[in-house]
Order: sequence, then C-alpha cells, then structure tokens
Amino acid sequence: MNTAEPDCPQQWCTGGACDGARLDSLLTKEARWLWEQLAAKADRSGEPSMTGGTTVITAPAASTERAAVLGLLGSRILAPGERRRIRLEELTLRLRQHGDRLTPGAVAAHAAGRALGSAAAERARQLARTTRLRTLRARLADALPANARLRPSEEAWEELHRTGRVARLLQHPHPEQLLHTAAEVLRLLPPQGRVDRRLLAFTATGDPHGLDAGTDLAGLVLAEAAAAGLTTTGMPPRTAWGTLGIDLDRLGGGLLSLGVHPDGCHVPARFPLVLPPATLTEATWPAPPHANCWVFVTENPSVTTAALELPPSVPVRLLCTVGTPSATELDTVARLSDSGWSIAVRADFDASGIQHVRAVLRAVPRARPWRMNADDYVRSLHPAPFQSTALDTERLPETGWDPTLHTVMRAQGRPAYEEALLDGILDDIRHGRPRP
Repeated sequence: MNTAEPDCPQQWCTGGACDGARLDSLLTKEARWLWEQLAAKADRSGEPSMTGGTTVITAPAASTERAAVLGLLGSRILAPGERRRIRLEELTLRLRQHGDRLTPGAVAAHAAGRALGSAAAERARQLARTTRLRTLRARLADALPANARLRPSEEAWEELHRTGRVARLLQHPHPEQLLHTAAEVLRLLPPQGRVDRRLLAFTATGDPHGLDAGTDLAGLVLAEAAAAGLTTTGMPPRTAWGTLGIDLDRLGGGLLSLGVHPDGCHVPARFPLVLPPATLTEATWPAPPHANCWVFVTENPSVTTAALELPPSVPVRLLCTVGTPSATELDTVARLSDSGWSIAVRADFDASGIQHVRAVLRAVPRARPWRMNADDYVRSLHPAPFQSTALDTERLPETGWDPTLHTVMRAQGRPAYEEALLDGILDDIRHGRPRP
C-alpha cells in the first residue's frame, strides 16, 4: 500500500519510497536534466523504481547543471555532451542518504510530476488487447460456414496490421462488437450469386447504411477481402464489393420506374427505367387498364431490386424516389393520380422518411400511406442493431394519418427501415393493392 506523504499527492512513487525523504536538495532546477532522462528510461522500460542495472545519460552543456549531480554520479567531472553509463544500484545507495527507501525512479517521478512506466504499461495493454482481438477474429472465422465466400486467415492478420487496419480496430469504441458484426457480414456474403448491399447491411446490422462508404464496418470487411487476396487495396470500392457478390445501388438516380412508364415508352415489364427530370417534366401517363390499379411509391432502391425477383406473371408497378422526392417527382406522382392510378406511398421510419410521405400526401391528396402506422414501425425495429443511430426527434414531423406513430417513434428514439418490412411490401405488390 502506498503511504506517501502529502508531497506525493498523486502517488507517483510506489511502496512509499519518498516517505520522510529530503527531496528539496535533489529536485533543483540544475539537476532536473538527470531526472528527466531517468524518467524517459523508466517509461520505456516499464521499471518505475530504476534501482537495478545500468543506463546511459547524456551530460548537458551548462557547467552548473553538470556540477549539480556530481555527488550522485561520482567524483569524475562530466564533459559537455558526454554519454556516460551509470550503475543504478550505486545511484540508489547515494540517494538513500536522503531517504531510507528513496529510489532513482521515485526522485524522477517527483521531478516529472507523474507516475513512471506509462509508455511500457500502455504498450503492454495494447498488446493484450491486440491478442484478445486476434483470438476473437480467429474464433469467428472458424465459425463461418464451410462454403463462406471469404474466410479471414491467421496470415491475413499480419497484412491487416501492416496496412493500419488493426490500429484502427484498436481505436474503435467497441472493437469486439465490430469484429462480431464483420463476421456476420462475411457469413451473409452469397457463396454464389449476388445481393444488394443495403439488404446485406440491414440483415447484418439493422441499418441499411451500415456498410456505406466511410463506415468502420465497410472498411474492415473490404480490408479483410484485400488481405485475403480477393481484392486489392487500390481497387475502387464498387469493384471490390462486386467481387464479393455485392451490388451498390446500381439502379439509383432520378425517379426509378418499374412496370409503369410514360406514354410512348415501350420496355419489357421487368425493365427498370431511370426517368430524369427532363423526361418527367414532358411525360404524359397512360390511364390504368382497369379501376383501382395501384402504383406503389417507395424510397429505397433495395425495394426495387427485390421486386425484380417477383414472378413474371405479377404486374409490378413501382416508383422509387431514391431518397428525398423533388418537386418534379412529386408532380409526376400527382399526374399519375390524375390519370386514374391509385397511389400508395411509404418510406423509412425516420425524420426524412416521414417528411417524404407527408410531401407525397400533400401533392397527391388521394394517395394512401402504405404500411406506415405505429404497429408497422414497431415491427420494423431491429432486435439487435449494431450502433443504432439515434432518431432525430426534434426534426420528426407530425404524422397526421396516424398520430400514434409520432408518439411511439419519439418514445422509442430509434429509426426503422423499409428493408425490415420487405416481405410484406413484396406481398402487397404481388397482390396489386396495399395492405389496409
């Protein structure tokens, strides 16, 4: 137990080494250079007492500073800039004349105003953390299925270390959770075929943006792919993800149309078409083939991508705003309604998504909110999100079509996403009308 006197308020010395010691004559301005050098040595070695072995000191230029330590280091005068090896046992014995338990490290700690050995202790802590993470990564890799598209290897760890990815992992606030989630992404990579990145991200993390560019998770997964030799570090991210069977919003841009096209546009029913603003401004729309025909308006390209897989016999009619709808896009939806189409609209359960739905309902008074009530929101909440983004409740608009939705979203404080309701969304599209 440290019993240091009040002159060691931060317990810089261990074992009460400074108790009763006379430090004033040692901690002079002229002698400070010696203690600073010993403190630096103690930090590197992790030995805070500095009572054994030898160390090398470099004499300062000032004669008064060299003379100040002459009695501690022996009778031979130091020359300016001289490097001399000193025996710490002998220095300790001379210091004991100033205190029964005094050590070179204790005096150096008082001169530096802190406990010594911090650098070595931090290195030891970092090594222990690195070892734990390396072991966890190996265990998670062993648990991947036999047909995994990418399995991290022990050899690849060294490549991650060389490229700085291990250092970034150590700086992450939750590195173990990051490794677990990265392993889940690797487990979900398709052994053959392809998958949309937003759907992959949502399934693995509860957030369709969890693998967006710039996230630590995306960086780690792509670094594992490069370390495994499947990609290269200089490869464009879109190309690297494509090598892993992952598609990046390849349908994005403008108003994305599937199965509902302007007059004079002759494309196959399953041909996704991006309609730029110039086209939308000039387009006229055909009347529906019969009464009560629905056009489904959604926010996320992943819904459009999933709808492509519905049976060819299903008459899919889907418009995707790919984010915030512009005034031109809102006018397009309004003109579809004026042509006789029924409009069902939905978006993510966040401030922007609610605002999107409100904008469509204002532009198209006959439009119907689609799977956008409080129960739908609760069902959409991911049970175990990875670093879930907080809902911006201050910006959350009112939900006039279901006031309870606004109350529940504020109470939960978490966003939810269209991908969570994908099965129900596709079922509605398959049957040609939104769920009541």
